Amino acid sequence: MLRRRQLLNGAGGWLGAMGALFALNKSAAQTPPQKPATAAGDVPAPSRARGKSPYRPVRVPGAKTLPYTLKNGVKEFHLIAETVKREFAPGMVVNCWGYNGSTPGPTIEAVEGDRIRILVSNQLPEKTSIHWHGLFLPNGMDGVAGLTQPHIPVGETFAYEFTLTQHGTFMYHSHSDEMLQMALGMMGFFIVHPRDPEFRPVDRDYAFMLMSWDINPGTYTPNPATMTDFNTWSMNSLVFPAIPAMVARTGERVRIRVANLSMTNHPMHLHGHRFFVTGTDGGWIADSAQWPAVTTDVPVGAIRVIEFDAALPGDWAFHCHKSHHTMGPMNHAAANMLGVRQNDVMPKVQKLLPDYMVMPMGSDGMGDMTDMAGMGMALPENTLPMMAGDGPFGSIEMGGMFTMVKIRDDQRPDDETDPGWYRHPRGSVAHPVRG
Repeated sequence: MLRRRQLLNGAGGWLGAMGALFALNKSAAQTPPQKPATAAGDVPAPSRARGKSPYRPVRVPGAKTLPYTLKNGVKEFHLIAETVKREFAPGMVVNCWGYNGSTPGPTIEAVEGDRIRILVSNQLPEKTSIHWHGLFLPNGMDGVAGLTQPHIPVGETFAYEFTLTQHGTFMYHSHSDEMLQMALGMMGFFIVHPRDPEFRPVDRDYAFMLMSWDINPGTYTPNPATMTDFNTWSMNSLVFPAIPAMVARTGERVRIRVANLSMTNHPMHLHGHRFFVTGTDGGWIADSAQWPAVTTDVPVGAIRVIEFDAALPGDWAFHCHKSHHTMGPMNHAAANMLGVRQNDVMPKVQKLLPDYMVMPMGSDGMGDMTDMAGMGMALPENTLPMMAGDGPFGSIEMGGMFTMVKIRDDQRPDDETDPGWYRHPRGSVAHPVRG
């Protein structure tokens, strides 16, 4: 396994300075959080109608919208960089770093032409800074610690102030000790709405931040030194089945903004519909240059915006098409026992190891891992099963980067309530053929 630590052996001074911080994280890895933030409590209220707001707020499932105060014509926001305890799904709470009690941090929303001021207070155990990814601004506001500004010391507050000269989908994230701080979750959305509220209007507007984590079974803190061998994949620091479903009314225009600050690309796939790629973190794509797809790759450090018309009612999957990214925590060193019959030897092994059981990833596949507890197999502390989620027809056998778009004929406009499972018309469900 290749880890950053191996690449930094020559940087003795740097590692010495970081030693105390890694020791802090190593200790925290075994320490259960005391007050986890539940995902359900973080979900904002339903979007307001366009007539009550100059723009349609973007819904980031699992994250709040950052409020502001207006001071002499300047919109002033306040971000607090701090340690965070995040519940990825029921049964798994993780020690993270983030902003204002969450990872991803609260969504900043403003309008093209606004003058904004963002106060960033550092309550982390080390210095930090913040970068406004994709935004046009004065060089001294770009947030690269050591290059365009001093680091923000522990306990101090810095002010960033600039005018928004563009509109689109952007991000903010740490740009100080980036390897550690981003690996622990310091990121969030920055949405700049167009001055013209009729520019490409949609009926539903969602956003997801993709992230990768290495959290050893039985521990609580991600390993920030991991480069490739991750075992947990999240959308807005949630994993299926805890990722809320998107909802829409049949015929509505839906936008999904997907940002990737993980360590690999993610081909995001929508079932049942064709979408168009309409934007990136570089701005909106001209109508003539948009392309139709059902899967679009989201590179590292990039954003893709897709839009589609919700034409067909149902519960349509939306997920990363890398199959390991739609699974829960895995042990990548597990032996491949596919096709190996172990039942004959299991009683003999159990005489020596009474708790030994044949792993479901054995002769017949992995599907039974969705019910490990029912098989008498206890999970390690603070760890999720590799596959999870119960649907109307049984186990969904997914995890990680997986959610749904629930489209209904009777879903009320601006109602984000989950309508439950889809009721299929008679004769429209795949069925067994016998005889």
